Amino acid sequence: MGRFRDALAAPGLTAIAEVKRRSPSAGDLRPDADPAALAAAFEQAGAAAVSILVDERFAGSLDDLRAARAAAGLPLLGKGFFTDEAQLDELQAAGADAALLILRDLDDRRAAALMAHAGSIGLDTLVEAHDEQELARATALGADPIGINARDLSTFTIDRRAQLELVAHAPRDRIVIAESAVHSRAQGAEAELAGADAVLVGTALMRASDPAAKLREILSRPLVKVCGLTRAEDVAVAAEAGADLCGFILVDASPRRAERVLPVPDDVLPVAVFVGEAADAGTDLVQLYPEEQGKVRGRDAVLLRRGERVATVVDLPWQTADATHLERARATEGRVVLAGGLGPENVRAAVEAVRPWAVDASSSLEVSPGIKDHERVRAFVEAAR
Repeated sequence: MGRFRDALAAPGLTAIAEVKRRSPSAGDLRPDADPAALAAAFEQAGAAAVSILVDERFAGSLDDLRAARAAAGLPLLGKGFFTDEAQLDELQAAGADAALLILRDLDDRRAAALMAHAGSIGLDTLVEAHDEQELARATALGADPIGINARDLSTFTIDRRAQLELVAHAPRDRIVIAESAVHSRAQGAEAELAGADAVLVGTALMRASDPAAKLREILSRPLVKVCGLTRAEDVAVAAEAGADLCGFILVDASPRRAERVLPVPDDVLPVAVFVGEAADAGTDLVQLYPEEQGKVRGRDAVLLRRGERVATVVDLPWQTADATHLERARATEGRVVLAGGLGPENVRAAVEAVRPWAVDASSSLEVSPGIKDHERVRAFVEAAR
Protein backbone atom coordinates (compact mmCIF):
# COMPACT_ATOMS: atom_id res chain seq x y z
CA MET A 1 0.00 0.00 0.00
CA GLY A 2 1.20 3.52 -0.80
CA ARG A 3 1.03 6.87 0.89
CA PHE A 4 -2.38 7.77 -0.56
CA ARG A 5 -4.03 4.84 1.19
CA ASP A 6 -1.99 5.40 4.36
CA ALA A 7 -2.98 9.08 4.54
CA LEU A 8 -6.66 8.15 4.46
CA ALA A 9 -6.14 5.64 7.28
CA ALA A 10 -5.32 8.35 9.84
CA PRO A 11 -7.52 8.39 12.99
CA GLY A 12 -10.91 10.06 12.72
CA LEU A 13 -12.63 11.15 9.53
CA THR A 14 -10.23 12.21 6.79
CA ALA A 15 -11.00 14.01 3.55
CA ILE A 16 -10.01 14.06 -0.10
CA ALA A 17 -10.54 17.61 -1.32
CA GLU A 18 -11.33 17.78 -5.02
CA VAL A 19 -10.35 20.38 -7.60
CA LYS A 20 -12.76 20.52 -10.53
CA ARG A 21 -13.78 23.47 -12.66
CA ARG A 22 -17.00 21.97 -13.96
CA SER A 23 -18.99 18.75 -14.05
CA PRO A 24 -21.30 17.23 -16.68
CA SER A 25 -24.15 17.20 -14.18
CA ALA A 26 -23.76 20.63 -12.55
CA GLY A 27 -22.08 22.64 -15.31
CA ASP A 28 -19.53 25.30 -14.37
CA LEU A 29 -18.50 25.20 -10.72
CA ARG A 30 -15.31 27.26 -10.51
CA PRO A 31 -14.07 27.97 -14.05
CA ASP A 32 -11.05 29.92 -12.80
CA ALA A 33 -9.95 27.27 -10.29
CA ASP A 34 -6.17 27.32 -9.75
CA PRO A 35 -5.12 23.75 -8.89
CA ALA A 36 -1.80 24.85 -7.41
CA ALA A 37 -3.34 27.45 -5.07
CA LEU A 38 -6.19 25.16 -4.10
CA ALA A 39 -3.98 22.14 -3.43
CA ALA A 40 -1.73 24.22 -1.18
CA ALA A 41 -4.75 25.69 0.64
CA PHE A 42 -6.37 22.29 1.11
CA GLU A 43 -3.12 20.92 2.53
CA GLN A 44 -3.09 23.71 5.10
CA ALA A 45 -6.79 23.13 5.87
CA GLY A 46 -6.23 19.50 6.85
CA ALA A 47 -6.98 17.49 3.72
CA ALA A 48 -5.48 14.00 3.73
CA ALA A 49 -5.23 14.07 -0.07
CA VAL A 50 -6.30 16.14 -3.07
CA SER A 51 -8.19 14.86 -6.11
CA ILE A 52 -7.42 16.51 -9.44
CA LEU A 53 -9.81 16.10 -12.39
CA VAL A 54 -7.64 15.56 -15.47
CA ASP A 55 -10.47 14.88 -17.93
CA GLU A 56 -11.41 17.58 -20.45
CA ARG A 57 -15.12 17.01 -19.73
CA PHE A 58 -14.39 18.56 -16.34
CA ALA A 59 -12.18 21.27 -17.90
CA GLY A 60 -9.16 19.49 -16.42
CA SER A 61 -5.82 18.27 -17.74
CA LEU A 62 -2.58 16.63 -16.70
CA ASP A 63 -1.12 20.13 -16.41
CA ASP A 64 -3.46 20.68 -13.45
CA LEU A 65 -1.96 17.63 -11.79
CA ARG A 66 1.57 18.87 -12.44
CA ALA A 67 0.69 22.30 -11.00
CA ALA A 68 -0.78 20.76 -7.85
CA ARG A 69 2.25 18.50 -7.46
CA ALA A 70 4.58 21.49 -7.60
CA ALA A 71 2.58 23.36 -4.94
CA ALA A 72 1.68 20.71 -2.36
CA GLY A 73 3.29 17.73 -0.70
CA LEU A 74 0.21 15.73 0.21
CA PRO A 75 -0.91 12.69 -1.85
CA LEU A 76 -2.65 13.44 -5.15
CA LEU A 77 -5.40 11.38 -6.77
CA GLY A 78 -5.63 11.58 -10.54
CA LYS A 79 -9.31 11.43 -11.40
CA GLY A 80 -10.76 10.63 -14.80
CA PHE A 81 -12.03 7.71 -16.85
CA PHE A 82 -9.03 5.42 -17.19
CA THR A 83 -9.12 2.18 -19.16
CA ASP A 84 -5.53 1.45 -20.22
CA GLU A 85 -2.07 1.25 -18.72
CA ALA A 86 -0.66 4.14 -20.74
CA GLN A 87 -3.04 6.55 -19.00
CA LEU A 88 -1.73 5.39 -15.62
CA ASP A 89 1.83 5.91 -16.80
CA GLU A 90 0.92 9.49 -17.71
CA LEU A 91 -0.62 10.08 -14.29
CA GLN A 92 2.42 8.74 -12.51
CA ALA A 93 4.75 10.89 -14.60
CA ALA A 94 2.65 13.98 -13.84
CA GLY A 95 2.98 13.45 -10.09
CA ALA A 96 -0.05 11.38 -9.06
CA ASP A 97 0.11 9.07 -6.06
CA ALA A 98 -3.13 7.27 -6.95
CA ALA A 99 -5.53 6.73 -9.83
CA LEU A 100 -9.31 6.37 -9.85
CA LEU A 101 -10.70 3.18 -11.41
CA ILE A 102 -14.46 3.19 -12.00
CA LEU A 103 -15.95 -0.31 -12.06
CA ARG A 104 -18.90 0.88 -14.13
CA ASP A 105 -16.45 1.27 -17.03
CA LEU A 106 -14.27 -1.80 -16.41
CA ASP A 107 -14.82 -5.54 -16.33
CA ASP A 108 -13.00 -7.51 -13.64
CA ARG A 109 -10.19 -8.62 -15.92
CA ARG A 110 -9.41 -5.06 -17.06
CA ALA A 111 -9.74 -3.69 -13.52
CA ALA A 112 -7.35 -6.33 -12.16
CA ALA A 113 -4.83 -5.59 -14.91
CA LEU A 114 -4.94 -1.86 -14.21
CA MET A 115 -4.59 -2.42 -10.47
CA ALA A 116 -1.56 -4.64 -11.06
CA HIS A 117 0.06 -2.16 -13.43
CA ALA A 118 -0.58 0.72 -11.02
CA GLY A 119 1.12 -1.22 -8.26
CA SER A 120 4.13 -1.92 -10.47
CA ILE A 121 4.71 1.80 -11.09
CA GLY A 122 4.04 2.91 -7.50
CA LEU A 123 0.44 4.14 -7.85
CA ASP A 124 -2.34 3.34 -5.39
CA THR A 125 -5.79 2.80 -6.90
CA LEU A 126 -9.11 4.06 -5.63
CA VAL A 127 -11.62 1.54 -6.96
CA GLU A 128 -15.08 3.07 -7.22
CA ALA A 129 -18.37 1.22 -6.77
CA HIS A 130 -21.91 2.55 -6.92
CA ASP A 131 -24.14 -0.43 -6.18
CA GLU A 132 -24.13 -3.71 -4.28
CA GLN A 133 -22.82 -5.72 -7.23
CA GLU A 134 -19.93 -3.34 -7.82
CA LEU A 135 -19.05 -3.34 -4.12
CA ALA A 136 -18.87 -7.13 -4.21
CA ARG A 137 -16.61 -6.91 -7.28
CA ALA A 138 -14.32 -4.37 -5.62
CA THR A 139 -14.07 -6.55 -2.54
CA ALA A 140 -13.26 -9.67 -4.58
CA LEU A 141 -10.60 -7.75 -6.53
CA GLY A 142 -8.86 -6.92 -3.26
CA ALA A 143 -9.39 -3.18 -3.74
CA ASP A 144 -8.14 -0.98 -0.91
CA PRO A 145 -9.24 1.75 -0.70
CA ILE A 146 -12.79 1.37 -2.00
CA GLY A 147 -14.86 4.40 -2.98
CA ILE A 148 -18.66 4.35 -2.68
CA ASN A 149 -20.14 6.97 -4.99
CA ALA A 150 -23.59 8.33 -4.11
CA ARG A 151 -23.93 9.56 -7.69
CA ASP A 152 -25.11 7.25 -10.46
CA LEU A 153 -22.81 8.24 -13.32
CA SER A 154 -25.36 7.05 -15.88
CA THR A 155 -28.18 9.32 -14.69
CA PHE A 156 -26.30 11.75 -12.38
CA THR A 157 -28.90 11.11 -9.67
CA ILE A 158 -27.71 11.01 -6.05
CA ASP A 159 -28.92 8.55 -3.41
CA ARG A 160 -27.18 9.14 -0.07
CA ARG A 161 -29.31 6.53 1.73
CA ALA A 162 -28.17 3.81 -0.64
CA GLN A 163 -24.57 5.03 -0.40
CA LEU A 164 -24.56 4.88 3.39
CA GLU A 165 -25.98 1.38 3.39
CA LEU A 166 -23.20 0.25 1.07
CA VAL A 167 -20.62 1.99 3.26
CA ALA A 168 -22.03 0.17 6.28
CA HIS A 169 -21.71 -3.20 4.52
CA ALA A 170 -18.23 -2.63 3.07
CA PRO A 171 -15.45 -4.79 4.53
CA ARG A 172 -13.98 -3.23 7.66
CA ASP A 173 -10.45 -4.30 6.77
CA ARG A 174 -10.42 -1.87 3.81
CA ILE A 175 -10.27 1.91 3.74
CA VAL A 176 -13.73 3.06 2.64
CA ILE A 177 -14.41 6.48 1.11
CA ALA A 178 -17.84 8.06 0.78
CA GLU A 179 -17.81 10.01 -2.49
CA SER A 180 -20.19 12.82 -3.49
CA ALA A 181 -23.11 14.46 -1.70
CA VAL A 182 -21.23 15.73 1.35
CA HIS A 183 -22.00 19.41 1.84
CA SER A 184 -21.99 19.80 5.62
CA ARG A 185 -20.22 18.68 8.76
CA ALA A 186 -23.26 16.59 9.73
CA GLN A 187 -23.31 14.76 6.39
CA GLY A 188 -19.63 13.98 6.74
CA ALA A 189 -20.25 12.70 10.26
CA GLU A 190 -23.15 10.58 9.01
CA ALA A 191 -20.80 8.88 6.55
CA GLU A 192 -18.26 8.44 9.34
CA LEU A 193 -20.81 6.76 11.61
CA ALA A 194 -21.85 4.44 8.78
CA GLY A 195 -18.24 3.26 8.59
CA ALA A 196 -16.47 5.58 6.14
CA ASP A 197 -12.84 6.34 6.88
CA ALA A 198 -12.86 9.34 4.56
CA VAL A 199 -15.09 11.51 2.42
CA LEU A 200 -14.35 12.89 -1.03
CA VAL A 201 -15.70 16.44 -1.29
CA GLY A 202 -15.70 18.42 -4.51
CA THR A 203 -18.78 20.41 -5.46
CA ALA A 204 -19.32 21.84 -1.96
CA LEU A 205 -15.75 23.15 -1.92
CA MET A 206 -15.77 24.51 -5.46
CA ARG A 207 -18.99 26.42 -4.81
CA ALA A 208 -17.79 27.89 -1.52
CA SER A 209 -16.48 31.45 -1.38
CA ASP A 210 -13.51 30.09 0.60
CA PRO A 211 -12.93 26.42 -0.32
CA ALA A 212 -10.29 25.83 2.36
CA ALA A 213 -12.53 27.27 5.08
CA LYS A 214 -15.38 25.05 3.90
CA LEU A 215 -13.12 22.01 4.18
CA ARG A 216 -12.11 23.00 7.72
CA GLU A 217 -15.79 23.36 8.60
CA ILE A 218 -16.68 19.88 7.31
CA LEU A 219 -13.81 18.27 9.23
CA SER A 220 -14.10 20.32 12.42
CA ARG A 221 -15.13 18.81 15.72
CA PRO A 222 -17.01 18.82 18.00
CA LEU A 223 -20.37 18.45 16.39
CA VAL A 224 -23.10 20.37 18.20
CA LYS A 225 -26.37 18.79 19.31
CA VAL A 226 -29.34 20.79 20.56
CA CYS A 227 -31.63 18.42 22.44
CA GLY A 228 -35.08 18.54 24.00
CA LEU A 229 -36.67 20.15 20.94
CA THR A 230 -40.46 20.19 20.82
CA ARG A 231 -41.35 23.00 18.39
CA ALA A 232 -40.65 23.55 14.70
CA GLU A 233 -39.55 27.14 15.31
CA ASP A 234 -36.88 25.96 17.74
CA VAL A 235 -35.63 23.38 15.24
CA ALA A 236 -35.33 26.13 12.64
CA VAL A 237 -33.30 28.34 14.97
CA ALA A 238 -30.98 25.49 15.95
CA ALA A 239 -30.36 24.64 12.30
CA GLU A 240 -29.87 28.27 11.31
CA ALA A 241 -27.38 28.69 14.15
CA GLY A 242 -25.32 25.81 12.81
CA ALA A 243 -26.32 22.86 15.00
CA ASP A 244 -25.40 19.51 13.46
CA LEU A 245 -27.79 17.29 15.40
CA CYS A 246 -31.30 17.93 16.69
CA GLY A 247 -32.52 15.77 19.57
CA PHE A 248 -36.13 14.76 20.24
CA ILE A 249 -36.88 13.14 23.60
CA LEU A 250 -39.55 10.45 23.15
CA VAL A 251 -39.91 9.60 26.83
CA ASP A 252 -43.26 10.06 28.55
CA ALA A 253 -41.76 10.99 31.93
CA SER A 254 -39.50 13.69 30.54
CA PRO A 255 -40.51 17.34 30.98
CA ARG A 256 -39.10 17.82 27.46
CA ARG A 257 -41.08 15.09 25.79
CA ALA A 258 -41.66 15.63 22.07
CA GLU A 259 -44.82 14.29 20.51
CA ARG A 260 -42.80 13.14 17.51
CA VAL A 261 -39.56 13.66 15.63
CA LEU A 262 -39.93 16.93 13.74
CA PRO A 263 -38.55 17.51 10.23
CA VAL A 264 -35.00 18.84 10.05
CA PRO A 265 -33.00 20.23 7.10
CA ASP A 266 -31.02 17.80 4.94
CA ASP A 267 -27.73 18.98 6.42
CA VAL A 268 -28.80 18.25 10.03
CA LEU A 269 -29.15 14.81 11.66
CA PRO A 270 -32.22 14.04 13.79
CA VAL A 271 -31.64 12.00 16.97
CA ALA A 272 -34.44 10.18 18.83
CA VAL A 273 -33.82 9.90 22.57
CA PHE A 274 -35.18 6.94 24.54
CA VAL A 275 -34.84 5.42 28.00
CA GLY A 276 -34.71 1.68 28.59
CA GLU A 277 -35.72 0.48 25.17
CA ALA A 278 -35.54 2.15 21.77
CA ALA A 279 -38.37 2.20 19.24
CA ASP A 280 -38.38 2.92 15.52
CA ALA A 281 -38.73 6.69 15.25
CA GLY A 282 -37.55 6.96 11.65
CA THR A 283 -34.14 8.39 12.57
CA ASP A 284 -30.77 6.89 11.72
CA LEU A 285 -29.42 7.89 15.14
CA VAL A 286 -30.82 6.94 18.54
CA GLN A 287 -29.59 8.08 21.95
CA LEU A 288 -30.47 5.38 24.48
CA TYR A 289 -30.26 5.84 28.27
CA PRO A 290 -30.62 3.10 30.86
CA GLU A 291 -33.54 3.07 33.25
CA GLU A 292 -32.95 4.03 36.87
CA GLN A 293 -35.57 3.58 39.58
CA GLY A 294 -37.12 6.84 40.73
CA LYS A 295 -35.50 8.90 37.99
CA VAL A 296 -36.39 9.81 34.41
CA ARG A 297 -33.18 8.19 33.16
CA GLY A 298 -29.89 6.64 34.16
CA ARG A 299 -26.60 8.40 33.75
CA ASP A 300 -24.67 7.73 30.54
CA ALA A 301 -26.17 6.83 27.19
CA VAL A 302 -25.07 5.20 23.96
CA LEU A 303 -25.49 6.67 20.50
CA LEU A 304 -26.74 4.03 18.09
CA ARG A 305 -26.89 3.84 14.32
CA ARG A 306 -29.20 1.08 13.11
CA GLY A 307 -28.78 -0.62 16.48
CA GLU A 308 -24.97 -0.47 16.43
CA ARG A 309 -23.14 1.57 19.04
CA VAL A 310 -21.17 4.39 17.42
CA ALA A 311 -20.46 6.73 20.37
CA THR A 312 -20.73 7.05 24.15
CA VAL A 313 -22.75 9.87 25.70
CA VAL A 314 -21.02 10.92 28.91
CA ASP A 315 -23.69 12.69 30.95
CA LEU A 316 -24.46 13.78 34.50
CA PRO A 317 -26.75 11.80 36.78
CA TRP A 318 -30.33 13.02 36.49
CA GLN A 319 -30.56 16.47 38.15
CA THR A 320 -27.26 15.88 39.99
CA ALA A 321 -23.80 17.46 39.70
CA ASP A 322 -20.53 15.52 39.54
CA ALA A 323 -17.10 17.11 39.91
CA THR A 324 -15.49 14.19 38.04
CA HIS A 325 -17.64 14.69 34.92
CA LEU A 326 -14.95 16.00 32.57
CA GLU A 327 -12.37 13.59 33.94
CA ARG A 328 -14.70 10.67 33.21
CA ALA A 329 -15.26 11.97 29.68
CA ARG A 330 -11.51 12.27 29.03
CA ALA A 331 -11.04 8.66 30.15
CA THR A 332 -13.75 7.29 27.85
CA GLU A 333 -12.46 5.55 24.74
CA GLY A 334 -13.86 6.07 21.27
CA ARG A 335 -16.20 8.82 20.15
CA VAL A 336 -17.51 10.86 23.09
CA VAL A 337 -20.64 12.97 23.13
CA LEU A 338 -20.27 15.27 26.13
CA ALA A 339 -23.60 16.14 27.75
CA GLY A 340 -24.84 17.44 31.07
CA GLY A 341 -24.57 20.94 32.47
CA LEU A 342 -23.27 22.51 29.28
CA GLY A 343 -24.26 25.99 28.17
CA PRO A 344 -22.86 29.00 26.35
CA GLU A 345 -20.84 29.99 29.43
CA ASN A 346 -18.84 26.79 29.90
CA VAL A 347 -18.91 24.73 26.70
CA ARG A 348 -15.71 26.19 25.27
CA ALA A 349 -13.71 25.27 28.37
CA ALA A 350 -15.29 21.80 28.36
CA VAL A 351 -14.34 21.27 24.72
CA GLU A 352 -10.75 22.29 25.40
CA ALA A 353 -10.57 19.94 28.39
CA VAL A 354 -12.17 16.86 26.78
CA ARG A 355 -11.87 17.25 22.97
CA PRO A 356 -15.17 15.40 22.47
CA TRP A 357 -16.61 14.24 19.16
CA ALA A 358 -19.83 16.16 19.94
CA VAL A 359 -21.39 18.32 22.66
CA ASP A 360 -25.03 18.17 23.75
CA ALA A 361 -27.17 20.72 25.58
CA SER A 362 -30.84 20.89 26.43
CA SER A 363 -32.17 22.42 29.67
CA SER A 364 -29.57 25.21 29.81
CA LEU A 365 -30.92 26.54 26.49
CA GLU A 366 -34.54 26.90 27.64
CA VAL A 367 -36.93 29.50 28.94
CA SER A 368 -39.14 26.64 30.17
CA PRO A 369 -39.02 22.84 29.67
CA GLY A 370 -39.12 22.11 25.94
CA ILE A 371 -39.20 25.79 24.93
CA LYS A 372 -35.87 27.10 23.68
CA ASP A 373 -34.29 30.48 24.31
CA HIS A 374 -33.21 31.35 20.79
CA GLU A 375 -30.39 33.64 21.81
CA ARG A 376 -28.92 31.01 24.10
CA VAL A 377 -29.16 28.39 21.36
CA ARG A 378 -27.22 30.66 19.03
CA ALA A 379 -24.68 31.49 21.72
CA PHE A 380 -24.15 27.82 22.59
CA VAL A 381 -23.48 26.80 18.99
CA GLU A 382 -21.10 29.72 18.49
CA ALA A 383 -19.19 29.00 21.72
CA ALA A 384 -18.90 25.29 20.93
CA ARG A 385 -17.31 26.07 17.59
